[in-house]
Amino acid sequence: MSLLNYYLSILVISAYYFCVEGSSTLNVDLKLKYRKNQDQKIIQNSKIFKKSVNDNLESSEYKNQTRIKKFSNLNYNIKEKYLVDSAQTFGTNGAVATDEPTCSDIGIDVLRDGGSAIDAAIASAICIGLLNAHSSGIGGGGFMVIRTANGHSEMIDFRETAPSAATENMYEKNNTLAKYTGLSSGVPGELRGFQLAHKRYGRLSWKRLFEPTIILAKNGYKIGKDLGKALSIREKRLKRDPGLKRAYFKPNGEIMKYNDVGKRESFARTLQQIAEFGPDSFYKGDIAESMVKCIQDNGGILSLNDFSNYEPILRPTSVINYKDRKIITSSSPGSGPVLSTFFNILEGYNMENRNNKNVSIHRMLEAFKFGFSLRSHLADPEYINVTDTISKSQSKDFAAKLRTKISDNKTHSYQYYDLDNDIKTDHITTHLSVIDKDGLAVSLTSTINLYFGSSVMDPITGVIFNNEMDDFSIPGIKNAFGLPQSKENNIAPGKRPLSSMSPTIIEKDGHVEFILGASGGTRILTATTQVLLNMLEYGKSLKEAIDMPRIHDQLIPEIIEFEPGYPKSILESLFYRKHNTAQNNYYLSAIQAIHVQKDGILCAVSDGRKGGVPRAY
Repeated sequence: MSLLNYYLSILVISAYYFCVEGSSTLNVDLKLKYRKNQDQKIIQNSKIFKKSVNDNLESSEYKNQTRIKKFSNLNYNIKEKYLVDSAQTFGTNGAVATDEPTCSDIGIDVLRDGGSAIDAAIASAICIGLLNAHSSGIGGGGFMVIRTANGHSEMIDFRETAPSAATENMYEKNNTLAKYTGLSSGVPGELRGFQLAHKRYGRLSWKRLFEPTIILAKNGYKIGKDLGKALSIREKRLKRDPGLKRAYFKPNGEIMKYNDVGKRESFARTLQQIAEFGPDSFYKGDIAESMVKCIQDNGGILSLNDFSNYEPILRPTSVINYKDRKIITSSSPGSGPVLSTFFNILEGYNMENRNNKNVSIHRMLEAFKFGFSLRSHLADPEYINVTDTISKSQSKDFAAKLRTKISDNKTHSYQYYDLDNDIKTDHITTHLSVIDKDGLAVSLTSTINLYFGSSVMDPITGVIFNNEMDDFSIPGIKNAFGLPQSKENNIAPGKRPLSSMSPTIIEKDGHVEFILGASGGTRILTATTQVLLNMLEYGKSLKEAIDMPRIHDQLIPEIIEFEPGYPKSILESLFYRKHNTAQNNYYLSAIQAIHVQKDGILCAVSDGRKGGVPRAY
């Protein structure tokens, strides 16, 4: 009887591949091992994974994961609870998509008043720095990808820089200092980046862009869901900082919650001064002196010269063709080249074949792994020669070679993907997308890194400082797999750390078709890819493409994360291919996007995962 059951199991798997996979070839080894593997843990490296979690101060994100032992562990009873219903709107003149409704309102008002897409992006971003202060703000930095109506594209790099007194080994004895305290902060770049963008494409006065947020900070604003969640998560740490305690705790000592009314009067005064006198008032003078004192009092090494010497950089974008589309995204130190690698690999497959969906998802995950392997060699191009890495990301021939290494029947351990450095994980971000009536398109991603950055706020200026120094590699520190951190991303004075931010614009037939980007650290790249594939290959609308559950693999740790509701049949097919999986009870990333439809109608969608609401007119 056992022999009969054995052959029946072979028959079942054979039928599965013929009927579901659409493939007439079978991996014999896969068939023979099916019965042995079907009840074993999918997480084969659980000991290593647990060690890596224990070593990671931000490991709380893994508390929401369920590591799958067998198919019956997949909890599909919670699917309805986690259905995403993103907000969408339509217009003909302009559109703004952000992760905060009030900030979208501010952006669309700027467009209605005759402002450009850059004006609206700046005004919305300043607002987000108040209402979602846990994820971005003037104490941080980011990237902006811009495409003009005549087809010219460029990137403004306003990423934070390491202090002039920074050294490669400054966190060797205590790498916790790279996450919290003043020593974790790089020079903020946001305002200098906005200044450059406004100088090139702004129409309204600089002051006009700050006025709505100044009023909110001074008179009061409601705590949104995302900020409320972040406050709850970080309550103990925020309580230790006088500035943050004053901003986010009630007189009775309770932390503020969703729908409570908050005020940031000191921050309002700072914004008022910046609005009146420009970014110089932030990088020089009283504001800069106060910030430097606060940072140094909290163990930091930023100086007045670091602030006064900061400059944004105008860079070329990373551009590739994907079938009949052009993908325009960030260049290094952003991770646009990783996105380019994904799509160059996938272009060689018939991804639109719905009868082959399980194989297509496996191929996509393999492309993710090769792309993240390449990411480990990216860095600030002002300090490291990344020409060869960039060339590979653009090369169709290189992508073809990688495709030959992808087996449709199984995945591999991380060594197979030519990874010789750890993949540094970045964290919290915010994204917004804007287009105006003249066709100027802006895709902007900004961050202060972890929730509330360094967890240090200057009580005088109200500025929350980033902890972007944690995005650099730390020499001598190895991950749970024994891999050293990438030397290309080591700390150096004035250097910009590598980032996963990849604001993107899609062009078809010489016209803008999509403006999009995401928040969520390394998950930015995989979320952006899946939303685009859902539209370009599977014919989904923008809202449908964003609402669909997602999956994520960044090569290390050797685990696939998937959102609740991800198709069970696909997960089972990944199990057969030896992928390690973990179900997340939270969402992986949030997309903000605009679709310029063929009839000229603008469709803007804000991802329901973060509760944003877009606006258009």
